[in-house]
Amino acid sequence: MTPSCKVAFSAAAFIGVLGVSLVSAQDSKPRTIEQYLCKDVMRESGADRNVAIAFLHGFLLGKSGGSTFDLEILHKQTNEFIERCLDNPGEKSVDVMSKIKG
Repeated sequence: MTPSCKVAFSAAAFIGVLGVSLVSAQDSKPRTIEQYLCKDVMRESGADRNVAIAFLHGFLLGKSGGSTFDLEILHKQTNEFIERCLDNPGEKSVDVMSKIKG
């Protein structure tokens, strides 16, 4: 993986964390990844949705202990995630992404 890909992926994950933090800034209670449902992610638009999905990819990559990824596979997984979330808005977004990454 090239250094620029590492930087881009790290930046996307950081922005995702920042975005989640800003969304929950209105309530000062700690939140967990598991609290976010598919409908929460799908309600976002454009770049905000992309950041939320990139954060999920990064969260699960980090949780697995891995550090390598394939952009083409991430793109396919993202499309599948969106389709599943549209069909199942009440499911936890992290569970849906976990199933897709299998």
